[in-house]
Parts: sequence; structure tokens; C-alpha cells
Amino acid sequence: MREIKQTEILLESGTNELEIMEFTIAGQVFGINVAKVREIMMRLPVKPMQKSHPVIEGIFKPRGEVITVLDLAAYLGLPPSENPDHDIFILTNFNNMDFAFHVHAVEGIDRVSWKEIRKPDKIIFGGEEGVATGIAQFEGRLITILDFEKIVAEISPQTSIQVSDVDKLGERQTREDKPILIAEDSMLLSKMIVESLHRAGYVNTVKTDNGQEAWDYLCEAKTSGDPIRNHVACLVTDIEMPMMDGHRLTKLVKDDSVLKNVPVIMFSSLINDAMREKGKQLGADEQISKPEIANLVEVLDRLTADKGE
Repeated sequence: MREIKQTEILLESGTNELEIMEFTIAGQVFGINVAKVREIMMRLPVKPMQKSHPVIEGIFKPRGEVITVLDLAAYLGLPPSENPDHDIFILTNFNNMDFAFHVHAVEGIDRVSWKEIRKPDKIIFGGEEGVATGIAQFEGRLITILDFEKIVAEISPQTSIQVSDVDKLGERQTREDKPILIAEDSMLLSKMIVESLHRAGYVNTVKTDNGQEAWDYLCEAKTSGDPIRNHVACLVTDIEMPMMDGHRLTKLVKDDSVLKNVPVIMFSSLINDAMREKGKQLGADEQISKPEIANLVEVLDRLTADKGE
């Protein structure tokens, strides 16, 4: 068993880099953001769960903690391991939940720039959107970075954003004069976020697929001659995104003399104590863990309220 310690990169601010843990399944190379990884361990026996999703192997109990195990080979439609006794469990934490992903081998950790990560073709590993959040090239090899949030959302939809949670906030007023800029690379999650905000009255939304697109939009708004609030009353950004991540985007916004007063909300599955401290250093106004969509709406209400409201 090997616990993953926080590395230097997790303590740096706005470098637009990440560390990827490489692993293999049926000889193919995949990656996961180290920020999602708690520890790695040799595969252990699991207790099957009746009537569970076909890719859920079952549960096991390391140190008295019950963890659900997902078979990534089965999910991706790849062959099972030829040497299952040497397989690995990657224990993860994101969206305030713990899961173990069954893989065939772990190769190591590499540091890459988000600029080197490209959004993959939608047909990669099936689905309407595909299950790869990015493709990284490192030392001559291609690493498919899997969208673990999407995987979990498909297997257990109740753990993802629940648009209906907005209805629990009661009657809402339309806030068409509050344009909200959204930076989110996941098609599935961005649809849920936009639908939720529209239901909450924030019908004036601008959707971008990564931090670079959001930054380009902000730069255009800055040079338009109009007040910035005519273009964006608040920025809602994910952290993990190709081209430019949410931390780098936040740093650019808060370091800019014109844009620095634009409220920034980090809405990410990676929000934990370490990430919260990093976001605070960068000047983020709020940090909310997915899938707390009702909390996001309430924070938007506060940050975009006109004085005297």
C-alpha cells in the first residue's frame, strides 16, 4: 500500500500544470490527476453486492472504511487482466466521495502542462461525449486522461448534480441582468450546470469549454469599452480543464487591474482542504464542491447582489 502525499505542484499557485498518475489497462495507457488519488494498493478480495451496476466489483474495507470498487476494464470494454494477482486498486477522493478503481498496473507520475492537453474526439471510448477528459502527450506517448466524474455519474447518477435541488430554494426571480460566465470542459456537467442556473433565474449564461476560452472571452469584454459587469457578473470555473485550468484562470483574473473585481467561484470535484488553501491564495471568492448546485446558486445570489438588495 502506498499513500499519495501532496507534492509540490499541489502547493504551487496558478502554474497551469498538473501531475498525472499513469496506469495501464489491457496494455493501454491512461491517466488520473494526482489530486484525485488518495493511495494505491495491491488488489484485494472484494465482497460482491447484489443488484449493483455490472462494472461494480463490490466493496472492501481497508482500515475499517467501506470502499466501493469499480472495474475500469469492464467499464471501458477492455479485456480483463492476464495476471489479476498483480492488479492495482487506485483509491480516489473527489466530490467528497471515496472510490477504488481496479486497474492492471501503475506506471508512475508525470508533470505536464495543461497547454499540452487536448480535448479528445467525442468517439473515444464511446458515449455521447466519450469518457476521456483530455489527451496528453509526454515523452513520445499518448496518455488518455479519463473523466472519472463522468464515470461515477453514469454508474451512480444520484451522486452527481441534481438539477431538482434548485427547486428546493423556493420561488425565484429572473436575473437576466446578471450574466454568468461558466468554464467547464465536461459536456455532461456543463449541461447540468447551465440547466440548474437557468432554473434558478440566471438565464444569461455564457458557456466556455476551458479556462483559455473563458480568458479569451474576458479579454474581449475588457477591450469592448462596456462595463465588465455588462459581460460577466460572476465567473464559475472548474479546476481540471485542458489548455488552461481553473487555478491559472483565477490567477489571471485576480491579477488584472480591470477584471480583479469580477467574483470567481471555483466549482470543482477537487475541493478539499489543500485545494481550498490554494484557491484562497489565488483570490477565489468562493470554492464549492460538486455536486452542491443549490449552494452554488445561493453563493451566486450573494456575490452578484446589487448594493441595497
